[in-house]
Amino acid sequence: MPDARDQDAIIYVRRFLGWYGILLYVLQLGSRRQLDFHLDTDAAHVLANLNQLANTEQTSRPVHDTLDYFLGKSRASAIADVRTQMIRRLIRMKVLDDARLLGRLVVVVDGTGWVCFRVRHCDYCLVQRHEHYTLYMHQVLEAKVLGPDGLTLSMGSVFIENADAPMTAKAAEAFKQDCELNAFSRLAPQLKQDFPQLRLCLAGDSLYACGRMFQIAKDNHWSYVLTFKEGHLPAVWRDFQSLLELTPQNRRAVTLQRGTQTVQQHYRWVNQLSYQDDQKRTWTFDALQCQETVAGKTTTFAWVSDLAVNAENVIHIANQGGRARWQIENQGFNRQKNSGLNLEHVFSIDPEKSKAYYYLLQIAHILLLLLEQGKFLRQCAAEYGKTPVQWFGSLQNIGQFLGESIRNWLWVTEEAEAQTAAAAVPVLDSS
Repeated sequence: MPDARDQDAIIYVRRFLGWYGILLYVLQLGSRRQLDFHLDTDAAHVLANLNQLANTEQTSRPVHDTLDYFLGKSRASAIADVRTQMIRRLIRMKVLDDARLLGRLVVVVDGTGWVCFRVRHCDYCLVQRHEHYTLYMHQVLEAKVLGPDGLTLSMGSVFIENADAPMTAKAAEAFKQDCELNAFSRLAPQLKQDFPQLRLCLAGDSLYACGRMFQIAKDNHWSYVLTFKEGHLPAVWRDFQSLLELTPQNRRAVTLQRGTQTVQQHYRWVNQLSYQDDQKRTWTFDALQCQETVAGKTTTFAWVSDLAVNAENVIHIANQGGRARWQIENQGFNRQKNSGLNLEHVFSIDPEKSKAYYYLLQIAHILLLLLEQGKFLRQCAAEYGKTPVQWFGSLQNIGQFLGESIRNWLWVTEEAEAQTAAAAVPVLDSS
């Protein structure tokens, strides 16, 4: 990470402060100010454990304003680069391979609200006008790669700012959609640059089932599985429904047991549908549909994909590519907003520093999910017949127990453990 501070005057090295910022979210503290109370050096082992994490030899710990000052002297994009290196490492270790769809890693793309103000915050605010008030918002478009066991890890972010779409009197939803598509046009080159050889399959809602997405996927040699709705691409939807009746051989049915409920799923698909976008470009793709019946209630899901759908892979494409899109809401945005990660909290009113805090949050979320899904906690919880979240109660509780650990227990390094084990080996006297 770059550091523009006066190097002759600094007390805390950047590696130490980087970990300090990550712990703000790993420990689920909720706000910057809580660092001063939860990581107070009056606790027995805080400083020693921080030094072990950062591989430093600091003699005191900073206050939260020190971290804020440091982030103001660094580039937010440098913290994003740290996240990129983490995802590359996981890919090289094949941690995510079990979630691949036909050899491709599934990357879900979606936007979410980030922070919101009643007065203009900066020149980049999105504007949402209501009858009696106006909201000034900041949103972000996320690309999250899916892993096994519900892992949903941030691998790319683009901030949806006023530069993407000027202030207008459009309805809020239309304004948001316009901005998401524009932001995706900037996110795609970033993903290609960071992961040039990676085979990806993009997943997204019906907003992205359009010529712009199809062209970007083609240019980057990516695949896609996108939600298909009757109100979006209506002419193609009519063709799809008509051709379903003409291809009765394209069907597959399965019966599943989901807890105490019996689930019946009926899959149908049509190959080689044609669509012409507003740029007069013609696209050909397959469409698949799943009708799921639970307790007498039937729900229909549908997707379009450039993958060749057949009886052997239709279930895999629907579940691993189409329905897995909801993980970005459940394991991604919902957890980050409704736990101690506190995504919608304003950690800084400075536009650049607020982005730095956002990237620190994404790094911490990756670490927490890996800890939750890791072998150690799973084995410990399995002794009680539970998952780690059931054992601790919530992801937030895991962070709080980590806070207790960092304050009250001296974390032993692998080197120290090896030395202790060596000292315990009996030495025979051969004299």
